[in-house]
Formats: sequence, structure tokens, C-alpha cells
Amino acid sequence: MAVTLTDAAARHVSSMIEKRGQGIGLRIGTKKSGCTGFAYVVDYADDLEEGDQVFESHGVKVVVDDLSLPRIDGMEVDFVKSSLLNQGFEFRNPNIKDQCGCGESFSV
Repeated sequence: MAVTLTDAAARHVSSMIEKRGQGIGLRIGTKKSGCTGFAYVVDYADDLEEGDQVFESHGVKVVVDDLSLPRIDGMEVDFVKSSLLNQGFEFRNPNIKDQCGCGESFSV
């Protein structure tokens, strides 16, 4: 079981943690949301909680809670930048069975 970052995503996370001045990595999870079922939750990981799984990708820790892991196991996170104003994380989740039209929620 693992969640990985591309090199671009790892560089972005490292840079943001450095600017922020604290954090041990990137926390990725899921929550019930939207018309299809789940949405991604992305934040900085400042500490570890009970049940967290920790993966390391390109030198950056990725923290996933044990309830979210089955829904995102095998996922690769990229950081894409199409312009100065249009940039963000892109999720390549092999577990998705359906996704809403707006791309905000998914089902597994």
C-alpha cells in the first residue's frame, strides 16, 4: 500500500513547507462529499495521529489516515502548472470507479 508524489509535487510540497516554517509532510485523505461520494482533503502534516500511515516519496513524507488509505491506495499525486494562476495538485487514483462531471468528487 502506498501513495506517491511525482518529483514536481515533492518539490512543491518541500518548498511550501520551507516557506511555512513547519511541517513534517503532506497529509492526504478523503471525506464524504459531492454527488459521487468522496472528495480529497489535502493539508500540511504537522504531526502524526493514531492510525496514520506514512510513506516517503522523493524525500517528502506523505501521511494518510487508515480510513482513507483503501480509497487512495496506489494513487500518484502530481503538481501541474498551466499558468501562474492555474496550478494545483492532480490526483491519479487507480481506485476510482466513477467521477462527477465537475471533477470534485469520486466513488470507489
